Amino acid sequence: MAENKRDYYEVLGVEKNASADQIKKAYRKAAMKYHPDRNPGDKEAEEKFKEVGEAYEVLSDEEKRQRYDQFGFAGVDPNFGAGGYGGYGGGFGGFGDFGDLGDIFGSFFGGGGGRSSANTANMPRRGENVMSRLELTFEEAAFGCEKEVGAMRIENCASCSGSGSADGVIDTCTTCHGTGQVRTVQNFMGMQMQSTAACPKCGGKGKVIKTPCNTCKGKGKVRRTQKIKVKVPAGVDDGQSVRVRGEGCVGSNGGPNGDLLVEVYIKRHAIFSRRGTEVLCEVPITFSQAALGAQIQVPTLDGKVPYDLPEGTQTGTTFTIYGKGIPEVGNPKRRGNQRFTVVVETPTRLTREQKELLRQLDEGLEETPKRKKFFDVLKDLFD
Repeated sequence: MAENKRDYYEVLGVEKNASADQIKKAYRKAAMKYHPDRNPGDKEAEEKFKEVGEAYEVLSDEEKRQRYDQFGFAGVDPNFGAGGYGGYGGGFGGFGDFGDLGDIFGSFFGGGGGRSSANTANMPRRGENVMSRLELTFEEAAFGCEKEVGAMRIENCASCSGSGSADGVIDTCTTCHGTGQVRTVQNFMGMQMQSTAACPKCGGKGKVIKTPCNTCKGKGKVRRTQKIKVKVPAGVDDGQSVRVRGEGCVGSNGGPNGDLLVEVYIKRHAIFSRRGTEVLCEVPITFSQAALGAQIQVPTLDGKVPYDLPEGTQTGTTFTIYGKGIPEVGNPKRRGNQRFTVVVETPTRLTREQKELLRQLDEGLEETPKRKKFFDVLKDLFD
């Protein structure tokens, strides 16, 4: 029931004038906190997660947010009042049937200027999209996987098969005779004018249910959370969404279902990071390996790969291994590259003999180009 709901802005912990980015950031934080995977068996966390998802679904959509700001829950919830705005019933329920300027002129001049909500109440309508969140490992995002996510959506009531009637009996409205419209004649400045409006008895549906279903209270729709399998394509990046067609809210009057949009979050990897389709990492090497050159083992997503370092490798030098990066979305045979940066690690625990050997080595080395240039600059500055 809407009266038991908390304000959507309160649920996300944002002000009513919050920007879209602030709303998205607040949703991510709350979804991470209450996600069922992080709170197994916690019913309260599960309800909080649903509440957060519902709030974000409305506030992230500019049109829904405007309706919510103006009319509250009645403007966005098809299970509230007479069906909500543009939902599964007829119009605003208590705010008349003036959907646009055409409807306004139509109500005064006999319906010649546009489609009223009475005319559209029984038209097929596509169901709303729903959103969910999925956390993946670095490897799962790179190579793709199949996961199961929870999604709260509006479905046809199983008890009445979506009809809203407990006994399956639906009568034709006797007031409008099934048209969903009633016409009235008014005197205006000495002229008689006809106006058309939604039938007050059936709400513009043309049908009346005498025995409403106890489960859905005659609406034919209920909210439920379902587990849905999602195929994540190889190469998906953090923050991107995977669309699952037809797994959103059920359509109305034979309209198609909405879609499920699964937003992907990627866990931080111990070694790798990514930049587009490139995999990045750092590889520590010894002073001897840097000076003399060596074959080292470089970690990749496919396992360790041998790589020959040249003599005189400097710390911070970046090398490339081709074709060992992230696959392209939609074309997994094409992969980016891996770039690794070597870091010369200075030893901290040396024996006396090792220290002496290093001193002898340092005395025997020629002055390096960088050191020479550095001291030449110092000389010019201070001499």
